[in-house]
Amino acid sequence: MIEPAVARRIKLVGFDVDGTMTDGGLYIGTAGGQPAEFKRFDIQDGLGVYLLRAAGLVVVIVTGRGGDAARLRAEELQVDEFAAETGARKLPVFEGMLLRHQSRWEEACFIGDDLPDLPLLRRVALPVAVANACREVKDAARFTTAAGGGRGAIREFAEVFLQARGVWTDVVRNYLRERGDVTAS
Repeated sequence: MIEPAVARRIKLVGFDVDGTMTDGGLYIGTAGGQPAEFKRFDIQDGLGVYLLRAAGLVVVIVTGRGGDAARLRAEELQVDEFAAETGARKLPVFEGMLLRHQSRWEEACFIGDDLPDLPLLRRVALPVAVANACREVKDAARFTTAAGGGRGAIREFAEVFLQARGVWTDVVRNYLRERGDVTAS
């Protein structure tokens, strides 16, 4: 359960990638003779990100692993900001994002799964863990999804969070109306 008062304070939502937006698996090989890395993303999670943005939230992604797959997904989702910090030192990167988007730690949420996410989860107002998160992350979280990373956890979070804010019905109605559903009035 996400407390409505906390949900209403949030202005910026941040996501980890590997193990949170993906199931944590990596497909590494070659394509056209060049090294290639592929990741599996859940399509419903993409809708969750869209709905959060449609509700007026700033959405950012901070990953500790660079690579084209995460950057391409971030571009596709049109997130407000994306950063790959290959040393997994996410705290200063996220702090910079807060400043650029005129937000404070008390107005931020972060969703993660593993130890590199702990410094952020310990500072944001709404720390969230996915079901497959390590024990330390789950202990730090105020909400843990039933779904695992890369398996609809982001979509699940978006629905519970937007319900707590009291805007879920309106966001869904607008989404359907944009797609030509005239009964969504």
